[in-house]
Amino acid sequence: MGGVIARVEPGSIAEAVGLRAGDEVMALNDHPLHDVIDYHFYSAEESLELLVRQNGEEVIYEIERDYDEHLGIEFTTHTFDGLRTCNNHCPFCYLKGMPPGLRPSLYVPDDDYRLSFLFGNFVTLTNLGEGDWNRLAEQRLSPLYVSVHATDLALRRRLLGNSSAPDVLVQLQRLAGLGIQVHAQIVLVPGWNDGDSLARSVANLATLYPAVQSIAVVPVGLTKYQRGRLRLYTPEEAREILAQITPWQANFRRRYGIALVYPADEWYLLTGWSVPTAENYDGFPQIENGVGLVRRFLDEWRDTMHNVQCTAQNLQITVVCGTLTAPLMQQVMGELAALTGATVEVVPVVNEFFGETVTVSGLLTGRDVIAELRGRNPGDSILLPRAMFDAAGERTLDDLRLDDIQVALGVRVAVAGTAAELLDAINHPMQVEAAF
Repeated sequence: MGGVIARVEPGSIAEAVGLRAGDEVMALNDHPLHDVIDYHFYSAEESLELLVRQNGEEVIYEIERDYDEHLGIEFTTHTFDGLRTCNNHCPFCYLKGMPPGLRPSLYVPDDDYRLSFLFGNFVTLTNLGEGDWNRLAEQRLSPLYVSVHATDLALRRRLLGNSSAPDVLVQLQRLAGLGIQVHAQIVLVPGWNDGDSLARSVANLATLYPAVQSIAVVPVGLTKYQRGRLRLYTPEEAREILAQITPWQANFRRRYGIALVYPADEWYLLTGWSVPTAENYDGFPQIENGVGLVRRFLDEWRDTMHNVQCTAQNLQITVVCGTLTAPLMQQVMGELAALTGATVEVVPVVNEFFGETVTVSGLLTGRDVIAELRGRNPGDSILLPRAMFDAAGERTLDDLRLDDIQVALGVRVAVAGTAAELLDAINHPMQVEAAF
């Protein structure tokens, strides 16, 4: 147990005392280190004692430093004792919808509350032991992001495929007692946890405000690889979901000053309803979960569209997106063309890799993009959605790099995830690489 050092910052305390890449920091002030959270929590002292394994031997380093002075250590991984994996068997699990042959990391069923705290990953809280609860009480890791799906215990166990899953309401009450805030999500499955079940879940979670800070309601996503009798929501059913949630938002706003429950963007795109104004998202607490991304993009576009330069007048651009967002992108790109005189073609790419039911831009693959655009005249450049690349912005789900796509299509390719990046690519067509 311990963290392996990946890099020591030049000129830092760590370099001065002799620490270097490859050393393993085992303990800090007699506390064993399980992850970077432990490291930062226990290093909040001016006097530090590090137990380090170096060249096969254990060495103790005693360090005195100013309270706000960092040691200058970066670790190879965020968790030192492995990854806490999922013990559930959800019928709608995204891993069950993955085809074979992708990057190994895409098949890891992580359900680690530490990554929830660090990165906003959603977890189910079904694999916590008493030691984890003791740690939560000591370190107050807040906020956490919790997949609730249903507050009724029997229904939640069915949704999770886990007959021994604990009562999530009891767990959330315990977190509230520790002063830990939660952002909850409910993935809706038609005929399972919607209707009255959704109303009961939202009402139960609302009683825990302000510990429960937000509730996202997200439609289930299915690929052609998933088995079973699950299906997607129809536009009419999506309208019913929005009609159900809207009065709850008004009620919570009167009671708490915020809407508290937020439908994911897919509901609005599926129905063709206008997305709410930014004020209705109360600071966008779940934007990484696809709640408010459309509104933020539209507002950014309105704020930046006047910065389009005349150099774009003779530009020909192909903009790629998923089929769900195509109407929105066609509207925005039509405005761009009217402002600049540029020729802009929006190409919605059908997801052959995961199946036509997958309509979001974030699950497009490089091969599907290449297949759709090959043989077309893409103009001067192609803009791809940033969401189809990994967190580093380097690889698609099918493990293609941006250069691979560019070579295959024989034209400059850029990535844009915001209105500002889009405009940067438009304003600087000969320096399009700056957009990714």
